[in-house]
Amino acid sequence: MPAKSSRPKTANRKSAAPAARAESFRKVRTDNAAETAQDYVEAIAELIESDGEARPTDLARMFGVSHVTVIRTVARLQRDGLMITRPYRSIFLTPKGSALAAECRERHALVVSFLLALGVPRATAEGDAEGIEHHLGAETISAFRAFLRHRR
Repeated sequence: MPAKSSRPKTANRKSAAPAARAESFRKVRTDNAAETAQDYVEAIAELIESDGEARPTDLARMFGVSHVTVIRTVARLQRDGLMITRPYRSIFLTPKGSALAAECRERHALVVSFLLALGVPRATAEGDAEGIEHHLGAETISAFRAFLRHRR
């Protein structure tokens, strides 16, 4: 007679786990795509402001990725209505892309200000803000603003 296992039966857990896990991965991919979109529109806006144009080679250098990666990402963001491109021309933000870029820049500045208020050195605050800014909800952003308002 085989010994009984003391491990709980997992049939129900196993059948539910793949669906929940798939949803979790789907959310991560969606969040990563949104983060990439935010980084690109913010970078394009900065390049246009500083250099008068944003070229794929500039973005590739800025992000440390290949030209092909930039072209593929820009094509996806163009399909999403954030930018337009023309052959042998620069990349331009649509009104939707410009609005997202402005929102991202404002959120970045807010996070940097918050970290500086906590005593974080500027260089560290700038670097950390690049990662943090994409993961803040509206409630947290409001709390950051309130905190900074009360410090003045």
